[in-house]
Amino acid sequence: MPPVESLSYAFHLPAGLIVGAVVLDVVFGDPGWLPHPVRGIGWMIARGERLLYTGRSRDDLLTGWVLCIGVVTGAGGVAWLVVAGALKLNLYLGVVVSVLIGWTTLAARGLDDAARAVEYHLRFADEISARRAIRALVGRDSERLDRDGLLKAAIESIAENCSDGFVAPLLFLVVAGPVGAVIYKAINTLDSMVGYRNAKYLYFGRASARLDDVANFVPARFAALAIGLAAAFVTRQTVRSIKTSCSDGHRHESLNAGYPEAAMAGALSIELGGDAFYEGELEHHAHLGTVTRSVDLGALRSARSIMWTACGIALVVMLALRSALLQI
Repeated sequence: MPPVESLSYAFHLPAGLIVGAVVLDVVFGDPGWLPHPVRGIGWMIARGERLLYTGRSRDDLLTGWVLCIGVVTGAGGVAWLVVAGALKLNLYLGVVVSVLIGWTTLAARGLDDAARAVEYHLRFADEISARRAIRALVGRDSERLDRDGLLKAAIESIAENCSDGFVAPLLFLVVAGPVGAVIYKAINTLDSMVGYRNAKYLYFGRASARLDDVANFVPARFAALAIGLAAAFVTRQTVRSIKTSCSDGHRHESLNAGYPEAAMAGALSIELGGDAFYEGELEHHAHLGTVTRSVDLGALRSARSIMWTACGIALVVMLALRSALLQI
C-alpha cells in the first residue's frame, strides 16, 4: 500500500505548492525536455481509436464511451501511481513530482508565447509567417485568413484557451490535486482529438464532446467573469465585458467557449466570431460583441494583458474560496 501522503498530495496540494506550479508555468512554459501528460494521453486516445472505432453508428456510441472511460481512468490512475511511487521513495521527491505534474497541466505561458509570435509577425506585416504561427492556436484554415482574420483568430483563441488552458485545469488542480488536473487534461484532449461533429466522429466522439461540455461548464463561466474583472485593469470595460458574455455567450455553437470569447469581445469593444473555414469547409458561427473599435495590434496586446490578469484573479479567488470552505 502506498503511504497516506500519496492520497494527500495526489488529490490535494497545499496552496503554496499550487502557486509553485503556476510560477513554473509562468516562467518556463512547456519545455520540450519535460515529459508531458498530454503526449501520453494522446497516444492512449490514438491507440484506443484504432482498436475501438468501427464506423457503425450504434457500435461507435458505445465504444466511444469505452474510450472515454478507459482514457480518463487510465490517465488519472497513472498520475496517482507516479505520485504514490515518488512518495514511497521520499516525501520531498513526492512533493516535487506532484508540483511538476500540476505544472504540466497549465498552459498560460504557452498560450501567450503563441499569441505573441502572431503579434510579432503582424507588426512587420509578415502575414505568411503569422499564418504559420497561428496554427499553434487555432484549427481553422490559416491560409484563408487576412490580417483582420489573423488578429481575431488569435484573440478568440486567447479567450477560449484562458479557460481551457489555465482556468479549468487550475480549478481541477485546486479541487482534486494533480490527479484531478490530469483527468481534466484527458477529457480536454479527448475532445480535441475525437470530439467533432463530422461524419467520422459524430457518434464515436459524442461521449468525449459531452464529457468535455460537463468538465468545462463551470470553468468557462468563471473564466468569463475573470476576464471581465481583468478588463477593469486593462481597458476599463468590465461592465461591457460581463454584459456581452451574458447576452452573447450562449449564441456560440459550443456550450462553453462562447462565454470567455464574448467576455473578451466586450472587454476590447470589438466583434469576434463569424464564419470560418475548417478543412476547406465554410462553417457559420455566431457574431459575439459589437464593433466600436477596429481590431488591431493594440487589441491583441490588450487581450494578452487581460488573459494574464484574469489568470492571476482566478488563482487568488480559487485559493481564497478553497481556504474559506475548508474552514467551515
